[in-house]
Amino acid sequence: MTALVESHAVTSPADPVLAVRDIRVAGPAADQEIVRGMSFELMPGKTVGIVGESGSGKTMTCRAILGILPDRFETTGGSVHLAGHDISTLTPAQWTALRGSTISAVFQDPASYLNPSIPVGPQIAEVVRVKKGLRRRDARRRALDLLAAVRLRDPELVYTQYTFELSGGMLQRIAIAAAIAADPQVLIADEATTALDVTVQAEILDLLADLRERTGLALVVVSHDLAVVAQLCDEVLVMRDGEVVEQGPTTRVLYHPEHSYTRLLIQEHERYGLDAFFDRTEVAS
Repeated sequence: MTALVESHAVTSPADPVLAVRDIRVAGPAADQEIVRGMSFELMPGKTVGIVGESGSGKTMTCRAILGILPDRFETTGGSVHLAGHDISTLTPAQWTALRGSTISAVFQDPASYLNPSIPVGPQIAEVVRVKKGLRRRDARRRALDLLAAVRLRDPELVYTQYTFELSGGMLQRIAIAAAIAADPQVLIADEATTALDVTVQAEILDLLADLRERTGLALVVVSHDLAVVAQLCDEVLVMRDGEVVEQGPTTRVLYHPEHSYTRLLIQEHERYGLDAFFDRTEVAS
């Protein structure tokens, strides 16, 4: 299979590829602060998880990092450095160049980000042509390699299919293929497995873990499901009402939580079997 990631990092291995420092996001209402003081660093090949209930500020944090806040929302404090760039200084053209090639994202509903009137393969090939400057034939070949890399059977057939012909799990794999088409250093997965059944969800999480291990891709995983975080993340941030109430290594936060809200989330998720991912006796030793 063709190598999917080329070396283009502008940071050294010792530097974080993403550094979020005390980021604050305000909403349209007076005195409405949606995110209050979020901070974390992400190293190449590592995964940070952000968990919390709906409305806790998880998605707004990601949108601030991606520079795509909705109208009337704005970043009011803090900083985000992406591969050595302070994003607050970027022009629209510079942002366009960075999105996809340095940072990319996968969201909950992949169908809403794919054009239903064009087969999915050419959509991926177009990303490659625009971001990598490949000719049409080479872009098609790379798109097929990407479809194979996300473990879709018969990439040649899938390349020609439309969104309505594909299952939710297949569409999410295609969204991931498009997201990694230009070899980003950071991938944000915002509730990327929420709408999938348990078996397909496990397959997508395994795919993301494999991409991270093979390519050095750094991941930000946003989820309300602690089992997802337990399986994939090195570090976890627990958000409530726009604030980080607990932060640290995943095993410590999940099995030795310090905040009452974290303990409540864990109690609510115990029936999903977090022990499937961690052995409590090993963590406690």
